Amino acid sequence: MASFVTDVLASSGKLEKEDLSSKISKMSRKVEDTKEEVCDMINKRYGDFLPSLQGSEELMVQVDEVSKEMDALKSCIENEVQQNIHVAVAEYAKLKQQLEKNTIIITMLGHLKEFHSAMEEFSKALLEKNYVDAANQLEKARVSVDLLKGWKTSQLPLLSALSSELTVQRENLIYHLGDEWKRLVIWRLPSSKGCVQCWFLLCCFCHSGQVLLKNMLKPLVIYASLSVRVSEQQGEGTFLSLQCLDESHEERSTPSQVYTKLLLVLKTLHSHLLDVSIGDKKLSTILGELIWEELSQCIIHDCLLYSIPTNSSQLEKYNTVIKETEEFEKSLKEMQYLQGDSTDLLKYARDVNCHFASKKCKDVIVAARKLMTSKMHNTVKITADSKLRLPKLPAPKSDVKVKQDITKEETTMENTKQLSAWSLCLPACRISESVQQLMELALNTLCEAVGSSTQCALQLFFTVRNIFQLFHDVVPTYHKENLLKFPHLAAIQHNNCMYLAHHLLTLGHHFRAHLPQPLSEGVATFVDMVPGFRKLGAQCFLAQLNVQRAELLERLSTAHNFCNLDDEDNYIAASKAVRQVIHQLKQLGTVWQDVLPVTIYCKAMGNLLNTAITEIIAKIMMLEDISSEDGEHLHTLCQTIIEEGPLVFIPLAEENKNKKYQEEVPLYVKKWGTFKELVIVLRANLQEIVDRWADGKGPLALEFSSSEVKNLIRALFQNTERRAVALTKIK
Repeated sequence: MASFVTDVLASSGKLEKEDLSSKISKMSRKVEDTKEEVCDMINKRYGDFLPSLQGSEELMVQVDEVSKEMDALKSCIENEVQQNIHVAVAEYAKLKQQLEKNTIIITMLGHLKEFHSAMEEFSKALLEKNYVDAANQLEKARVSVDLLKGWKTSQLPLLSALSSELTVQRENLIYHLGDEWKRLVIWRLPSSKGCVQCWFLLCCFCHSGQVLLKNMLKPLVIYASLSVRVSEQQGEGTFLSLQCLDESHEERSTPSQVYTKLLLVLKTLHSHLLDVSIGDKKLSTILGELIWEELSQCIIHDCLLYSIPTNSSQLEKYNTVIKETEEFEKSLKEMQYLQGDSTDLLKYARDVNCHFASKKCKDVIVAARKLMTSKMHNTVKITADSKLRLPKLPAPKSDVKVKQDITKEETTMENTKQLSAWSLCLPACRISESVQQLMELALNTLCEAVGSSTQCALQLFFTVRNIFQLFHDVVPTYHKENLLKFPHLAAIQHNNCMYLAHHLLTLGHHFRAHLPQPLSEGVATFVDMVPGFRKLGAQCFLAQLNVQRAELLERLSTAHNFCNLDDEDNYIAASKAVRQVIHQLKQLGTVWQDVLPVTIYCKAMGNLLNTAITEIIAKIMMLEDISSEDGEHLHTLCQTIIEEGPLVFIPLAEENKNKKYQEEVPLYVKKWGTFKELVIVLRANLQEIVDRWADGKGPLALEFSSSEVKNLIRALFQNTERRAVALTKIK
């Protein structure tokens, strides 16, 4: 070959085309022969498993020699072509194409040689129990096979044999590693389920990440009472142990405590086991890929979640936790447990404002629901001068001074007659203590929104709206049966709704200017919820009034229509019915006294008393024949109502203050005047009746029609000339 190269280079720079062609042809035959021999040897070695060590070594030498000859010839041709390119480009192109084909074959043979050499070194390293070198050699062999697969001229049967050999030897390595792991790394887990101690013996390799995660790393995050101890024992290795501190009463570890304990474990593993490269990765990187996602989620849900502040004033202090998290991840990256710039753990810590808002909103909703489902009958007194304890807020960033200057000239045009200071105040009544606490919860939450980030403020504000919407939906459903069964609770629920509606009118106005956009531009309002609450309170109380009306009518139905009262049994039944009506109204008065606002109380009692006397009037007016004895009995029963009816108007606890409302019965009982006229007629003679009619201008004419009065006269008096004369005067 040396003489061939000498002949090629010996001329004055010109190369005969025929001589070069013959040289390339000889080289092509030599390459093909070498290729056949190498492929045959590789197939026998890795396909047919025939040992031929000496022959394979000679072939590898032959491949090296042919490669060197090819390089020399290629260099010579390229130099010659450059010198004669203007003369014989086409002639030399074909020769170079054939030479490049031979080069491809030689390159493939080189990859086969590298694969063979790597597998030989792998076998030696495995026998010597040098597992890291063995893994590196196996990786080199895999790279060679991958390179061979990239060539379109690769022989598929040969590649299949090489891939199978790689798989077999990889499983062989794993098997040997498993045996070594069992011998060198020992987990000693206690049998008692109540104990969370474990010991870890470290020597020279890494165990499955899941075992480490389950028995050591996760417990350190979850249990505040666990600590880590590292100890060296001569001849036995390094011990990592978890110890339970009985004197620890903390429910959760702080992020700083968790990071310190985890780093102690991971640094010990790194220094004794994992600071070793396999291929292009370190063992610490492999372990990090196995456990980091699950470990970071554990840290988030069992540690960071509980470290989120519950008050916005503590948010600034949380920067310490963010910095500690950054330092923790920086240490992991230095030991190559972590790759990349950002992780879910650090992202979670940095998003503390969002987490604070979410946690705060969740806590607020839970607290609100608890208040809504608590007992309603524990009440507090609300008076006209009772006010919400609104916080003192910073001055809003607006042009208040400019607006004041503009309106200076208009102040002189104000009406000198102003509304009373009590005009827009809530009337005195009783509300549930839980509703007062609910309003305080809403105020505190809105205070948290002031000065918060826009996203946080939005979440908190709409959580407050959700509180009130939840009240509107939950309370009537949760307390439905009791609100119908107990008039006391129905009155309280009415007051609760009116109390909330009253404060919702101005609640948004108080905070709006202090909240970030878009809340400050008019979105921060609760006025739209006011009609719903008023309607809810009214519906609840009206439903209870309907229940009470039904009971009153039911009691009066036992009076046998107030007829034939000269019969003792009928009179007793009618008298009992009237007494029951009075008793029911008095009981309601006692229940609603000092609970309902005075005006609402009087309207409610007046409405119920009006229902009762309207029913009595209707029953009496239906009677066709009323004897003198019956008339006397009816008068007695009705007189009882006239005397005792006003006494149910006792809205205030102080008896002497109720006289005013008892004297104003006609204002609240629509049929009171009618009822009193009927009682007079029941005892009056014909002339008295005619006088009270007074040609349709008297008090009797104001309450009854002429036909009704005539029917009464016919029922009360016998058919005589005097009755006939009286009837003619009723027109």
